Amino acid sequence: MEIKNKKAYFNYFIVKEIEAGIELLGSEIKSLRKGSANIKDSYIRIKNNEVFLINTYIEKYEEGNTFNHNPTRERKLLLHKKEIKKLYEEVKMEGLTLIPLKIYLKNNKAKVLIGLAKGKKIYDKRETIKKRDLERMEYK
Repeated sequence: MEIKNKKAYFNYFIVKEIEAGIELLGSEIKSLRKGSANIKDSYIRIKNNEVFLINTYIEKYEEGNTFNHNPTRERKLLLHKKEIKKLYEEVKMEGLTLIPLKIYLKNNKAKVLIGLAKGKKIYDKRETIKKRDLERMEYK
């Protein structure tokens, strides 16, 4: 099971990748195991020296009861204090953005691959499309 943010590599230059744990409820982890999630419009914010995954959609668990989770709630990411401080400085000083690249399971624990990213301009996106088309032509 792996949920990817395919548009992230098209819309951003990924400067650095960091792996973080994610704090989930029981019904959320069951939905993730089924692959019922979407991180296309998600982003990561640092508040009060804590890191949160915002706007991630994890579908409600079908077999869950009345204690099912809210599909788009904020989820806390698990990082060391030094890592959070370093990320905060890089985001503030260099004007970078934190985005989730993928959510996956590792040793039965949910992990998020965080990308420290810089936004692409329109001409950069055109260049990416051009390279992709050239590679496709060479392959044929």
